[in-house]
Amino acid sequence: MGGFGSGRPTGSGRDKVEHHRSIDVNRLQKTGCLRAGWSGGWQWTQGGERVAWINLRAETDRLHLSYRVRMGGGEWESIEEPVRIVRVPCRFGGARPYFICPGVVNGIACGRRVVKLHGPARFFLCRHCYRLAHASQSEGQWDRALRRANQIRQRLGGDPGMAAPFPPKPKGMWWRTYERLHAQAFEAEMFADEAFAIRAERLLARIDNPERKRRFWQ
Repeated sequence: MGGFGSGRPTGSGRDKVEHHRSIDVNRLQKTGCLRAGWSGGWQWTQGGERVAWINLRAETDRLHLSYRVRMGGGEWESIEEPVRIVRVPCRFGGARPYFICPGVVNGIACGRRVVKLHGPARFFLCRHCYRLAHASQSEGQWDRALRRANQIRQRLGGDPGMAAPFPPKPKGMWWRTYERLHAQAFEAEMFADEAFAIRAERLLARIDNPERKRRFWQ
């Protein structure tokens, strides 16, 4: 029986999917874990060390999860969770697997077709059942622009951040591709600069507005 770790008391609130462990049906498919009759373990690591694990057993249309959780510092609890799998035919042959979320919220079965299931509490369910958001959903315009520029810089083999020199063209990349990415990164960083300046101006105006201060203390 795998040890999944300490669970959270509830899955409520707009927590982030990035904060919790998840299982990805595409990764399981690529590693052969969805073949009927396959069984084995799946683990999560941090700094090269195993921090949590579960046992998996695959059937033709179902994946059985076996693990242990501890809720709110209580006793360890053994969980057996079956998850349905459907395979949707692809346009050019083959089929793509999906989990069918086993969650039940307010007495209503979820049944969503999803790629990932997340484990912030006792069971692995879709992000909708746990009301999880992606980190990018809480980003402002400035954050999104900087993230886009940093992704381009790192794709070209450079370091993130406008203070770092822009990376040269990687060997084997077309010049037109490099110039397009360079222009996209420059545009995103210019937008980030403008968004930051607007944010700073609003903050200073708020600080320098004596009427706002007076109303605050009344």
